Amino acid sequence: MNMPFSDEDIYTAVMNHLPAVNEYVQSHGGGIKVLGVKDGRVYIQLIGTCHGCSMSLMTTKMVVEKRLKELIHPNLEVVNVEAGQEESLPDDLYRGEAPQTEKKEGLMEKVKKMF
Repeated sequence: MNMPFSDEDIYTAVMNHLPAVNEYVQSHGGGIKVLGVKDGRVYIQLIGTCHGCSMSLMTTKMVVEKRLKELIHPNLEVVNVEAGQEESLPDDLYRGEAPQTEKKEGLMEKVKKMF
């Protein structure tokens, strides 16, 4: 799939729009966990009551994918990965950046110096 955005750009956009997309899923007692992005495909897991639901494929395609296509890019694809099938994910999946504790420590050091 030819996508004009990097995996990182798509991941950031998905994370920014996730609260709006997640409203419907949460109204049914579920949630969306973003596993990562690769080549315009967003890999998610439905959690809570939506996990394992017979309607999970429809929720993924007709709710989550449809809304993310509207908000981000029409060629975006959303793939629901069932729990236990994480080994099927691409090896080089973009999963976001790891939290950087140095920045937090740096901020604390600055605050300490102020007092």
